[in-house]
Amino acid sequence: MTVYIDPPTWPGHGRMWSHLVSDVSYDELHAFAEQLGVPRRAFERDHYDIPSHRYADAVRAGAVEVSSREVVRLLQGAGLRRPKGREAPPQRG
Repeated sequence: MTVYIDPPTWPGHGRMWSHLVSDVSYDELHAFAEQLGVPRRAFERDHYDIPSHRYADAVRAGAVEVSSREVVRLLQGAGLRRPKGREAPPQRG
């Protein structure tokens, strides 16, 4: 199981956030997030929003650190990208 996380550089709700993604399936991503104790409500279209104070926890649990551009590339390459305002692709895994 490999999941990826970008640096916490996305502002929102008075915090900085990272994106946690899988390049295999949403099931893999949901399983990792559950193991980490991240609530399902943190899932948004194709990624989990992870607050900056949980970034190190995700990395310790096995998330691979990548750039934000790499997160998008990984999602697109896996066919898992779900941009805002577009119809969701069929859910894989």
